[in-house]
Amino acid sequence: MRKQKGVCGVAVGYPLDTVKVRIQTEPKYTGIWQCVQDTYRQERVRGFYRGLSLPVCTVSLVSSLSFGTYRCCLAHICQFRYGSADAKPAKTDITLSGFTSGLVRVFLTSPTEVAKVRLQTQAQAQAQTRRRALTSAVAAQPLCPAPSAGPAPGPRYRGPLHCLATVAREEGLRGLYKGSSALLFRDGHSFATYFLSYSILCEWLTPAGHSQPDVLGVLVAGGCAGTLAWAVATPMDVIKSRLQADGQGPRRYRGLLHCLATSVREEGPRVLFKGLTLNCSRAFPVNMVVFVTYEAALRLTRGLLQ
Repeated sequence: MRKQKGVCGVAVGYPLDTVKVRIQTEPKYTGIWQCVQDTYRQERVRGFYRGLSLPVCTVSLVSSLSFGTYRCCLAHICQFRYGSADAKPAKTDITLSGFTSGLVRVFLTSPTEVAKVRLQTQAQAQAQTRRRALTSAVAAQPLCPAPSAGPAPGPRYRGPLHCLATVAREEGLRGLYKGSSALLFRDGHSFATYFLSYSILCEWLTPAGHSQPDVLGVLVAGGCAGTLAWAVATPMDVIKSRLQADGQGPRRYRGLLHCLATSVREEGPRVLFKGLTLNCSRAFPVNMVVFVTYEAALRLTRGLLQ
């Protein structure tokens, strides 16, 4: 059931993710609707689902790793500090466990993120390459008729596995982990915020005389926690997307700091919050379901162990 919910959540939210990535990596897009219209006009519905198969195949593994690492780390911290894995953790314990969960998942998600972003942006990258080639040809021969554009070349990446193989062959292992520094900053801080805010909200929403909130409380706490986490994550998410997409054509960025400085200098500080609305609007309903499923799994596990 949890696997089916994760797969459905990715499939339903993926078009929004594609729009978000294109807004973050393409300065020409000034709004969500402009990007949606442009994508549909050039690639139809299929354009919104490029690279979908890899996230669908890995979502359950990534989710299990994230929550499993969090619970394991929290249990070890409580055992070390309080003498019992079942002791009530402090806020610092939850924050540290969430931060560790975010760092650990990067080693698994970075290659899949590279493939996803490359596939989501390759149509725009190819269009830019053709425009540059045509402009160069016209500039080199100003007195000659404009050269024909010729047949459009096929896509560089034929699918997720072909993309991973091509990146590994052309750019090596570093290519598969391109943007991982930004991904570490993004997931470390956002998962610390994620689990800490969920814990605090659950305490606030727990009725007097009860130890846990009801289902409605879990839904609200989970949705708000996901929204807050993505609000924290979005600046580094923008930098991560730009670094990972920067492998199709001439290289623009030398690293995280260079990408950050160049993006802010060229487009202003607002560039760091591109895609924030999409991230937060998608995060609330998805994480409502995630935490209800998580709490149900915990209660089932406790019941089986007792």
